[in-house]
Amino acid sequence: MISEPSRHCTVELQALPSRIGKVRRIISAQLRHWHLDPLIELAELGVTELLTNVHRHAGPDKKCTVEIELLLERLTVSVHDHDPRMPELRAAAPFDTCGRGLAMIAAVSETWGVRPEGDCGKVVWFTLPALPPHAPQAPARSAFAG
Repeated sequence: MISEPSRHCTVELQALPSRIGKVRRIISAQLRHWHLDPLIELAELGVTELLTNVHRHAGPDKKCTVEIELLLERLTVSVHDHDPRMPELRAAAPFDTCGRGLAMIAAVSETWGVRPEGDCGKVVWFTLPALPPHAPQAPARSAFAG
């Protein structure tokens, strides 16, 4: 069996508002290069939420690493920061202006999670399904039985 090599991209940065847009553009360009254009919006949305959390909640240095990896028809986007505190998924009230990031990621991703990195912080990640460029589409099911 011949396996397709994984595709991987890493960006190190300080999670400052001025840099989040640059990371979104890098991810967008990388996904276009991998012919994964349909995943760009969701990947950008997810990484924006994760970097905003680092900016708001992580220690004073705000340093983090963003990784995207395509492996076995699944795109994984992860953000590693140096703050060991684990984020919690919470229910936001209708008029809350913050606190919806993880809920949004949970809603748009296939899977997501958080894992500690020993004394070095944590990784928050999410996955999106990535179909091969020429994958056959499943036939649409009709609501009418004929």
